[in-house]
Amino acid sequence: MTTQKKKKSYSARITKKEGLDLLKNADLLGLGSMADGMRKALHPHNKVSFIIDRNINYTNVCINKCKFCAFYRNADASDAYVLSKRKLFNKIRETIKHGGTQILMQGGLHPDLGLDYYVDLLKSIKAKFPIHVHGFSPPEITYISKTSGLSISDTLLTLQEAGLNSIPGGGAEILSDRVRKKVSPKKIMSKQWLKVMEEAHKIGMKTTATMMFGSVEGPEDIIEHLDAIRRLQDKTEGFTAFIPWSFQPGNTELFQNSKFKIQTPATGVEYLRVLALSRVYLDNIPNVQASWVTQGLKMAQVALRFGANDFGSTMLEENVVAAAGVKYIAAVNDIIQAVRGGGFQPVQRDMYYNIISENL
Repeated sequence: MTTQKKKKSYSARITKKEGLDLLKNADLLGLGSMADGMRKALHPHNKVSFIIDRNINYTNVCINKCKFCAFYRNADASDAYVLSKRKLFNKIRETIKHGGTQILMQGGLHPDLGLDYYVDLLKSIKAKFPIHVHGFSPPEITYISKTSGLSISDTLLTLQEAGLNSIPGGGAEILSDRVRKKVSPKKIMSKQWLKVMEEAHKIGMKTTATMMFGSVEGPEDIIEHLDAIRRLQDKTEGFTAFIPWSFQPGNTELFQNSKFKIQTPATGVEYLRVLALSRVYLDNIPNVQASWVTQGLKMAQVALRFGANDFGSTMLEENVVAAAGVKYIAAVNDIIQAVRGGGFQPVQRDMYYNIISENL
């Protein structure tokens, strides 16, 4: 493999040093070509998948108060909420009506919600709806474990028995404690995020992995993140997909506090560079997802030639990125047309990347 700029050869598995060199110095189109080549090798059928689901944020109350988040509220805020079951069930009914097969359920760390709340919530959902629950990121799992007095493993087993099917990669941001101490000092550190995912994989629960870049991290931090994900995947093979997305600074403390010197989101070029490098570095993760939610449909379409083989979710609802002032909207047909316009066959999938429908 070569880059157009340096004409340097790389081994089949990119090392940390090589990855850093690619991220900092590779010609963008050369790096994109490398990533596209890996995508073709892993997915030679020329199909691009997506899932019909909905993001449901069951509460916006959170004790972590991360500096990059515009969504959280204090418990006594006038617009703080915990979704009632009636509202939650209505959202699920609407999702199923639109052909949805999954809900992505995440929320803040609410000081008044214990393990019993989550168990009851999951059981009530499963009693009413035949839907996959992809929910509760590692910070939430850790908090539930802490407040219940159970181990991470026992907490996961309890939630799994109640109806939790898989875990999203939220709360990863950048798996570099140097960065985490700046942007989310109250949130779990890298080791704990990885521990939750490893314990989930041990009990047969699949998860996704994410990375939020474009805040205060450097290239070395991005490589540290990718390497941590790759090492855990070597050990467990539990990640189904990787989703890199760019930090949206609007309405956040990171943007409003001048000491962080963040004025604009990562550019499209920066997004494509990180996406392509992620595809090349994460040779053991089968799927890489484009982020139309933060980049828009056109850039996500371009991402399909920079390593992405999945268009993510239709996201019938999205609140966290929208709270930062970014609100791209895409109906199922918009995604289908974007995939076709990129030269691929669109297919609908489930969380495990089983194809549900090809006749789109």
